[in-house]
Amino acid sequence: MAAHERGAGGRWRARKTGSVHRLLSGFVTDVATFDDPSFYGNRWAGVYDEHHADLDPAAAAEFLAGLAGGGRVLELAIGTGRVALPLAGRGIAVEGVDASAAMVERLRAKPGGASIPVTIGDMAEVPVSGPFTLVYLVFNTLFGLLTQARQAGCFRNVAQALGPDGVFVIECFVPDLARYDRDQRVQTLAVTEDSATVELSRHDPAGQRVTTQIVTLDGQGMHLHPVALRYSWPSELDLMAGQADLRLRERYSDWDRQPFDSGSGKHVSVYQRT
Repeated sequence: MAAHERGAGGRWRARKTGSVHRLLSGFVTDVATFDDPSFYGNRWAGVYDEHHADLDPAAAAEFLAGLAGGGRVLELAIGTGRVALPLAGRGIAVEGVDASAAMVERLRAKPGGASIPVTIGDMAEVPVSGPFTLVYLVFNTLFGLLTQARQAGCFRNVAQALGPDGVFVIECFVPDLARYDRDQRVQTLAVTEDSATVELSRHDPAGQRVTTQIVTLDGQGMHLHPVALRYSWPSELDLMAGQADLRLRERYSDWDRQPFDSGSGKHVSVYQRT
């Protein structure tokens, strides 16, 4: 994917081919666009379920069903309904919020999806009226709020929507900064006879932000699926919760309630009103 040309003094230097130039140009993204709450869903809706086909929602649904208590349940960033639909199938009164109408269209097309009430709006604002016995955010989605202030605001607004005994559940990865070499990361996700998919990431340690392009090259050309996130450490999330009058009740390393410790790569945290 690279060529060389002779430069001044007879030395050889790298010359970008058209495909590499287009790849690098596509990687340069507009941060203001990422800040649009609907951006991720609109760009990913068409391939979201296929890209995450290996994720089994059964354990999450089982965990969350045990906390629903027969009351109203709210999923923030409900997306295509990967978790909400199994919960609704148990007779639980699930509602949703999502900024992307395109994502919600995918939900509506699934069996049972049309019966789940969904509000199109910014999940950080929690634009629905409570009280709810359970509000949840799964699969690192809280980190899609790209500033600490937006994440803290989400905690405050969730607290206001919870009933007296309500709980807020989040699933987030534990940051692993060793993944990055000089604040960059390139990973090959898939290679077949017809295509190749790579993940290109830049890490901003000061802003705790990671900007990623998942790039697929195939016979139809190049396909870009961007992701931006602002990670938070578990202790930082606990501080946000405390400022919102929520306290950590339980924390596990997965939906099966395995103990959380220093080796855990993610956490499932349950917060309750104080």
